[in-house]
Amino acid sequence: MYTFGEVTYDPATGHQLNAQERLRDLIEEIELADQVGLDVFAVGEHHRPDYSVSAPAVVLAAAAQRTRRIRLSSAVNVLSSDDPVRVFQQFATLDLLSGGRAEIMAGRGSFIESFPLFGYDLKDYDELFEEKLELLLRIRQSELVNWPGGKHTPPIKDRGVYPRPDQNPLPVWIAVGGTPESAARAGLLGLPMALAIIGGQPARFAPFAEIHRAALRQAGHARQPLSINSHGFIADDSQVAADTAFGPMKATMDRIGRERGWPPMSREQFEASRRLEGANFVGSPQDVVDKILYQYEIFHHERFLIQFTIGPLPHSAVMRSIELFGKEVAPKVRDALATIQTAAAAS
Repeated sequence: MYTFGEVTYDPATGHQLNAQERLRDLIEEIELADQVGLDVFAVGEHHRPDYSVSAPAVVLAAAAQRTRRIRLSSAVNVLSSDDPVRVFQQFATLDLLSGGRAEIMAGRGSFIESFPLFGYDLKDYDELFEEKLELLLRIRQSELVNWPGGKHTPPIKDRGVYPRPDQNPLPVWIAVGGTPESAARAGLLGLPMALAIIGGQPARFAPFAEIHRAALRQAGHARQPLSINSHGFIADDSQVAADTAFGPMKATMDRIGRERGWPPMSREQFEASRRLEGANFVGSPQDVVDKILYQYEIFHHERFLIQFTIGPLPHSAVMRSIELFGKEVAPKVRDALATIQTAAAAS
């Protein structure tokens, strides 16, 4: 699962949540995800009034003390506007607190508020990410760091970066939205890729998986995992899921759309996205199982992350989605994939 910790109102009561209440609910969500056997919970970074998480490592460190086995990831760290040394130190600390369960998902960010906040120029959007990612990987590789410096980072001469994580190396994923260059970069660097698909037909994103894998082969790297990250909502009944999720999802996408020039979401568009070939995983547990397996035939991916908390949903409904995802969806998907992979190995 992943979330950005949206600060909304509770439609069941009409109460407007504040950041403290949303973070309390978020820790409960992560704790339940761990209890029902899910593998990963990822928390994104934003610097806006409608989201409660600007410091993912802090939230995940709190969750580490309430969980036992679930992996704890960012989704994403906006590395372009951050300090790679501090990002590494924070997630190395999280890794130690969690017993080796931390991951970094690094990205350029889909929102731009952090750039002026921390004094960066948007004209350097791509350059910032490339340079800071190179430094982050250098720190991950060696305890003593020698870095010549760059346009956006000062030199580091034979200095240690501490603490060192429990995992060696600390996992770093590259988050990709819609640019082939980003998929190729992840592959050339030998890093796993998280591909966000929140609209359109997922089959159109299949070339990104091949670009990533081709770049891995070109650079002589072993195959790295691919994650598909999507929106969704699960209820016991498919129609209940659709009726519950439409209003909140529309409110959120329309709000973002007003900033980016998208047209409002219609019910027809929403229903189309719920179909097997669409991007959103909204329905019953079996609907979601079928869709994950359908996309597996397209991408052959190793990980699937879903965001339930899109818009003003009751906390109880989110918790029920997590329960269904962990207890009903995940076991069926794991069993089906085991069968597919056994048959493939036998042939």
